[in-house]
Amino acid sequence: MQNFAIGLSGLNAAQAALEIVGNNVANAATEGYHRQRIELTPAAYGEIPAGVDVAGVTRMVDTLLEGEILRQESAYGQVSQELSFLSTVEATLGEFSDSGGLNATMDTFFDSLRALAAHPLEQVPRTDVISTAQALTGEFRRLGASLASLADQVTLEAQNTVDSINLLVSQIAELNGKIQAAEIGPGLGEANNLRDQRDRMIADLAKLVGIETIPRENGVVDVAVAGIPVVTGAMVVDLRLDVSSDESLVVSADGAAKSSLEVEGGRLGGLLSLKNGLLKDIRTDLDTLARAVVNAVNQVHAQGLGPEGSFRELIGWPLGTAGLADLQSPVTDGTFYIRVTNTATGESQRYAVDVDVSGPTPDTPASIADRISALDGLKASITSSKLYIAAEAGYTFDFSPAVLAEPIMQNFTAVSPPPVSVSGLYTGQENHVFTFTVAGSGSVGNGALQLSVADEDGEMVGTLNIGTGYAAGEAIALDSGLKIAVGMGDLNAGDSFQVQALATTDTSGFLTAAGMNAFFSGDSAGNMQVCREILDAPDRIAAAFGRDLTDNLGALRLAAVRDEMGRDLAGMTPGEYYQRIVADLGQQVALKEARQENVEAVRQNLLQQRDDLSAVNINDEAAQMLLLQQMFQAVAKYLSSLQTTMTALMDVM
Repeated sequence: MQNFAIGLSGLNAAQAALEIVGNNVANAATEGYHRQRIELTPAAYGEIPAGVDVAGVTRMVDTLLEGEILRQESAYGQVSQELSFLSTVEATLGEFSDSGGLNATMDTFFDSLRALAAHPLEQVPRTDVISTAQALTGEFRRLGASLASLADQVTLEAQNTVDSINLLVSQIAELNGKIQAAEIGPGLGEANNLRDQRDRMIADLAKLVGIETIPRENGVVDVAVAGIPVVTGAMVVDLRLDVSSDESLVVSADGAAKSSLEVEGGRLGGLLSLKNGLLKDIRTDLDTLARAVVNAVNQVHAQGLGPEGSFRELIGWPLGTAGLADLQSPVTDGTFYIRVTNTATGESQRYAVDVDVSGPTPDTPASIADRISALDGLKASITSSKLYIAAEAGYTFDFSPAVLAEPIMQNFTAVSPPPVSVSGLYTGQENHVFTFTVAGSGSVGNGALQLSVADEDGEMVGTLNIGTGYAAGEAIALDSGLKIAVGMGDLNAGDSFQVQALATTDTSGFLTAAGMNAFFSGDSAGNMQVCREILDAPDRIAAAFGRDLTDNLGALRLAAVRDEMGRDLAGMTPGEYYQRIVADLGQQVALKEARQENVEAVRQNLLQQRDDLSAVNINDEAAQMLLLQQMFQAVAKYLSSLQTTMTALMDVM
């Protein structure tokens, strides 16, 4: 009977082995399937051979190799996601398109201002400035809207990815339960097909987010994301996605008090890196550039005037409830000047308004309005959080740096002093009060009369002859562009007068922050616009800084913004700053491409190693099948021979 047991064990072993071969062949094209191998051992009863035993079925898998593949899948998922979106952003900027992108649009705008400077009183250049300004703001808004849309798309895809992660987590936990139940119960041991299904889902999960796997008893595998176990046996913890107050994406685990997880790897890691880092930085840089252009242009434009001349009233934009130091355009301790003109006499008076933002009682918009209202001919108020300034009847006002027609102070001791008039365009870079002191005594145009000129620090800047050879009333030009004319009269040694020369009428930045006589509006790329007052009245474009409004100094200074170093742009011009944004983006794309290629090469090498070990080779399986078939036939023949022998023995007996 022992011989029959040996034969039957051989048949059972051959049948079981054929089933494994059949399973391998059937799953040859199944993704994630690991080839299985039956383990046969010789059976014995003591020292007596007792046939063959099926010891189990081995799944051909290298645990260390599989773990490294999971890490590379996560790395590849993240870098691919980042590269895809950054390439889209690069195309959105369009710097290398036929239209030339934002940089070319900025150049066109500033070129139009330079053309206006060549013809400051003509209408066509003003219309061209309006057109190019609208094109510039339109390009900023297009880029801002495109980047905002991409950010929203990233948020949506991140939410979908979290949903997919939670679904996979629940499926992995469910399979953990089935595997554990199958391997605890009777059978061949490991539930290999279920393990393959579970491991394939873990691989899919690794593509979505970086994970850690921890093998447990009975085939169970726990899974952790960012150190938080999301699968523990058959139990799960779902992830959730929230948007913080600064529009960053925050991933947390249910029941973990919404603590932010440092998620890396996979598609979700790439999306978080984009929204919270790469894409956010590009949007921030573009908004910074837009604000810098708005502030720099408005700072110059607030001080100038167009052919329409001075104002009867002005209203700015909302200042909100924050302090002056927290406005979109920075306000510092300083002074701004308002020139008030009597329309009947043409006489102008300039008033200084001090701004304090760092003292124990810092100024507010309301306190500045009160200070303006205290000036002769003006009234001001805060209306809907906007600064409103109006001139009283018979007056106009502006913030022009044009020199006043008369000195701001005169100290003449002669009985018949001469009249002094001031004109010209001050081209200096700093504000000064120049003191003109008389050397010598006598009548203007005679003798050795001279005027020594010194700034407020006492530094000599020039000497003017008003004695012999000078025609009374003739304008004498200083190197700074100021012109002084001294009429007929007598002067004594030591007599003096002072002239105020302003390079800027606002050292505090308050006028720009309040939106006074602004050209652009907006605090980001997405809402940058040309002010409606400029669109409705091109003659409001401030091309002039001089008293008669026929000069081009305002237009020249507006055009010079392109070449000036911006304090908000790390010392770069607007064009240089934008080129840096584009260059940084291009570098990021190149780095991501190189990273993707490197990870893909490693990934493919690891997958090939896994295929060498775990993939099903149809030829090998066919050879194995043939061997098992021959084994089955031989064992069957063996049993048939035993049966014949037993029958013959029975017949003899």
